[in-house]
Amino acid sequence: MEPVTPVELLCLGSSLALSGLCYYLYRRKAAVAARVQEAPKLPVGEELPALVSAAPGSCLPYVALEGVVLPAKAALSSQYHGGMQGVIQKLLLKEHRLVWNSLARSWTESERVLSEQVYTVPFLLASPDAEVATQVSVESPLRAVRLPLETVYERFQQPAHGFRDLLGHYLSGEKPKGILETEEMLRVGAALTGIGELALHPDGSLHLQPPAREGEYFLCLGDWQAVLAELEAASGFWKGAAALCAALGLAVLLHAACRALRHARLKREPEEDKEPEGEEEPEAEGGLEDSCVVCLSRPRECVLLGCGHICCCFRCFQALPTRLCPICRGPIDRVVPLYQA
Repeated sequence: MEPVTPVELLCLGSSLALSGLCYYLYRRKAAVAARVQEAPKLPVGEELPALVSAAPGSCLPYVALEGVVLPAKAALSSQYHGGMQGVIQKLLLKEHRLVWNSLARSWTESERVLSEQVYTVPFLLASPDAEVATQVSVESPLRAVRLPLETVYERFQQPAHGFRDLLGHYLSGEKPKGILETEEMLRVGAALTGIGELALHPDGSLHLQPPAREGEYFLCLGDWQAVLAELEAASGFWKGAAALCAALGLAVLLHAACRALRHARLKREPEEDKEPEGEEEPEAEGGLEDSCVVCLSRPRECVLLGCGHICCCFRCFQALPTRLCPICRGPIDRVVPLYQA
C-alpha cells in the first residue's frame, strides 16, 4: 500500500502551490501598505516647491499628496447633467441577462459589457485655499490602481417582451433583463489624494507621477488612511488564505501518516499471532496416546462435559467450528481444565 495516494499528492501539491501564491500576495500587499504608511503626508501648499527642491534629484520617491481637482485646460462636461464638469469621464453600457443553469436547475444572472469609453483631460491638484498659487500636475491617471470616479448618472432600461420573445428565451436558455447605462466622473473641485512620486521639473512645475522604483500609484477620493485600510484588509485576506491552504496541506499529510500507521499496525498483528518459524510444537509427554486428537502435537488439557471425553488441547477446543465433541459429536455444555501431576 502506498504511503501517499496520487489524489493526496495532487491535493498536497495544490495546497502548497496556493499557499505559496497567497503568501506572496500577502507579502506584496503588506509591503505596499507599509510603504504607504511610511510615505510623507503633504498638502498642496506654498512650501511644497522648496521641500521638493531640497530632496535629492529634486524628487520625493513616494509621498501622499492631498489637494483639490482643477482642470489644466478645458474640462469635460457630463452628458446627462448640464452644469457638471470633470477631468475623467467613463461611460459604460452593460447588458444584464438571466442564463439557465442546468446543473442547479435555476436561472443565474450574468452581465456583459457592451461599450466602455474613458475620456481624460490634463488636471491639477491645488490647495483648497484660493490664495495659494501652488499647483501640482497629475500625470498618467489611467495608470493608477483604480480610477477615483463617482457615479453621477445611472439608468436601467428594461426591454418589452412579447409572447414569442418569452417562448424563444425559454427555448434558448437566455432571458435579457435590460441594459444598465452609467456615467462616472472625477468632478472638478473634488478632494483627491494622490500617492506616488513627486518631482520638480526644470521649469519649476511640480508633477505627481507613477513611482519609478517601488510602490503602487494611487488616486483616491478621500484621505490616505482609506487607501491604507483597504491595503491592510487585502493583506489580511491573503494571509488568512495562505494559512488555510497550508492547514489543508498539513491535514492531508496527517491523514496519510495516520493511514500508514494504521496499516503498519494491522500488518504487525497477524505476524505476532503466527508461530515463529523453526519452533516446533512441544510433543505430548505420553506419546500419541495422550496427545490431542486434533493437532496430534500438544497434550490433552480439558474435559468436555457432558460426554466426559478428554480428547483435545485447549487451543484446539477454542478453534472448533461448532461446540461438538470431536470423538462422539455430542454437544459440549462446558469445559473443565485438566491438571496432570
